[in-house]
Amino acid sequence: MLRPGPYMCAEWDLGGFPACLLAMDPSPKLRSSDPTFLRLVDGWWSTLLPKLVPLLYDNGGPIIMVQIENEFGSYGNDQAYLHHLVNLARDHLGHDVILYTTDGGSRYHLERGTIRGAAVFSGISTDTHRSCIEYNRDDPWPIFKVQKEFNAPGKSPPLPAEFYTGWLTHWGESIAATDADFTAAALEKILQKNGSAVLYVAHGGTNFGFFNGANTGQDEADYKADITFYDYDAPIRESGDVDNAKFNALRKVIAQYSSGHLPSDPSDNGKAGYGPIHLQKKAFLFDMVDLANPSEVIESENPLSMESVGQMFGFLLYMSKYTSKGGRSNLSIPKVHDRAQVFISCPSNESGARPTYVGTLERKLNNNLILPETECSSNINLYILVENMGRLNYGDFIFDRKGILSSVYLDVETLHGWKMLPIPFHNLNELPSPNPITQSVLSTFSRMSTGEDKENTSQAPAIYSVHFSIDKSELIKDTFISFDKWGKGIAFVNEYNLGRYWPSKGPQGNLYVPAPLLKQGDNTLVIFELESPNLKLVVHSVNQPNFTCGSPSSQR
Repeated sequence: MLRPGPYMCAEWDLGGFPACLLAMDPSPKLRSSDPTFLRLVDGWWSTLLPKLVPLLYDNGGPIIMVQIENEFGSYGNDQAYLHHLVNLARDHLGHDVILYTTDGGSRYHLERGTIRGAAVFSGISTDTHRSCIEYNRDDPWPIFKVQKEFNAPGKSPPLPAEFYTGWLTHWGESIAATDADFTAAALEKILQKNGSAVLYVAHGGTNFGFFNGANTGQDEADYKADITFYDYDAPIRESGDVDNAKFNALRKVIAQYSSGHLPSDPSDNGKAGYGPIHLQKKAFLFDMVDLANPSEVIESENPLSMESVGQMFGFLLYMSKYTSKGGRSNLSIPKVHDRAQVFISCPSNESGARPTYVGTLERKLNNNLILPETECSSNINLYILVENMGRLNYGDFIFDRKGILSSVYLDVETLHGWKMLPIPFHNLNELPSPNPITQSVLSTFSRMSTGEDKENTSQAPAIYSVHFSIDKSELIKDTFISFDKWGKGIAFVNEYNLGRYWPSKGPQGNLYVPAPLLKQGDNTLVIFELESPNLKLVVHSVNQPNFTCGSPSSQR
């Protein structure tokens, strides 16, 4: 069952849309019959879908069904858009392939999100991840009866296109977990009457790099970013392991209703803990910044979004100046996406000290900061480092630009005259163009920074790195890096972006490192720490994940 977009959700950044859509002017209206958006969809599918024709089931391939939209009934009610997608898919894939939609198991969602009749198969999702399920906890069959109303006569097999095996987790929440027996019992209620189910997901995974999505509550400010771990409490774990209660419970039910014998269980992947890894500080971020370089810096009267400066992921550093008034000042940014660390410095100070950390502004908190009284004979430099924590992938606010999206106010005055430096932090071996930050990272792999700095308690963002060795190829196994007593940041192994760590927020404390990322001999670990490094500058390579970090509410 193939989901080629244009919208997929899947807790993926922007639901699978390319972020460059957010830089267009005028902006296309996503998931609609807006002509600008449809032209983009036409171009994408006209390139992609012809490549799939040899892989369709009727041509001997594995693709049985192709989805045209995902949970559209939870978002909109644009039938012209849905019909356009159907016609476009038919033009490229022919009339034999089964097209389908997936919507929540209620009449309301199906009315809005699918097309009645034979044009598409109207699929549903079954909700098994919560202790109290609104409409189909005890019996999914009444929903299958409603589903029949939207499909052609005789063409509505009872099939949840998404049978949830678990659920996702946001930073600061308890790790999502669904009882194995409960999940298996829910599946059995479908199979025992000759229904079918598509497990979402059968195999958990990892939000490597910056590709995690995010969700909101009642409004856009109630922002909830997904953790790096995307195991989803699935029967096949993040690392491919199956020795767990949920796999066994689901396998038992499937075996009971299968006509043939199931294959034997695969073995779990081997795990290794390589022990403590001691890092060295390479450079503070502000020692690597050159805001005077016109080839790298974007200047504007007002702050610009990340997308507007051609940056889709990572961090964007904003710099402006203000005049000291001999007292404290109130800094306000009404709309910051998603997290901003604020620093100030006095360029006329003879000490040449690095910028001083003032505090952090968060999208969800919509908080202000008090800038301290600073004696300075010149204008004070204001630095704001904004992190893109992942774009919304679901709901009404999916058009989710990043960076500073409003004016910046100091007391009642608007600050003007901004310099912006992109810090994308792609995989370090996939840099699209020279960048002073990432180039500096690469150049420090094999040497210490000039003049060892002992300010390990500083809240200034900094780069740390180390080489570690694995002597024999047979010792290379999956591992997990523990960031106990570190603050917040991103980590790279052999120049591959493992994703974000944030143990103080939790619940995730360890990052998964698959064995294929490691190699015999010399390996490199690089950390970009935003806040407070472990005082001993040590991480640990361990043989299991950890979801007991953060506040007690985040612990399993």
